[in-house]
Amino acid sequence: MDTLIRIIDTVNTTIGRWNSYLVLPLVGVVFYEVLMRYAFNAPTVWGFELTAFIYGIHFMLGLALTEKEEGHVKVEIMTSHFSRKGRAIFNIITYSLLFAPVFFFMAWGAISYGWTSAAMLELNSTSWAPPIWPLKGIMGLGFTMLFLQGISTLLKNIQILRGAA
Repeated sequence: MDTLIRIIDTVNTTIGRWNSYLVLPLVGVVFYEVLMRYAFNAPTVWGFELTAFIYGIHFMLGLALTEKEEGHVKVEIMTSHFSRKGRAIFNIITYSLLFAPVFFFMAWGAISYGWTSAAMLELNSTSWAPPIWPLKGIMGLGFTMLFLQGISTLLKNIQILRGAA
């Protein structure tokens, strides 16, 4: 169990850290677009769309690390009064009944969606018409990694309940 948790956490931390560097090209594209639009009155056809793509990738690949670091919004009105084992029981129930099934099917659907898009080499329906299938594939990866990170969190809570952590 420890090995699986360590592998999932390490992969998601690595992806998350590399993903953080996407902010640099995002800032560069926004800067270029603003410069062209306001300094030269010559906006690009691709600037706005590319920023949406980069941010979308950044968002999807950041989901799992945010889960690992407990950064997602939680309502802790009840659980803040629970003992550590009480919180672990609550988390085991909610991750088993809600988180795992929802994100399993989100990952499954996104992978299917991405696969269909890749099979037809789908292009975006804009004047720029960039390939959109890689972005849809990244969506599947993002939800898969979030699902796996949820499994890691579930296993950590099982360890707490057993007294092993």
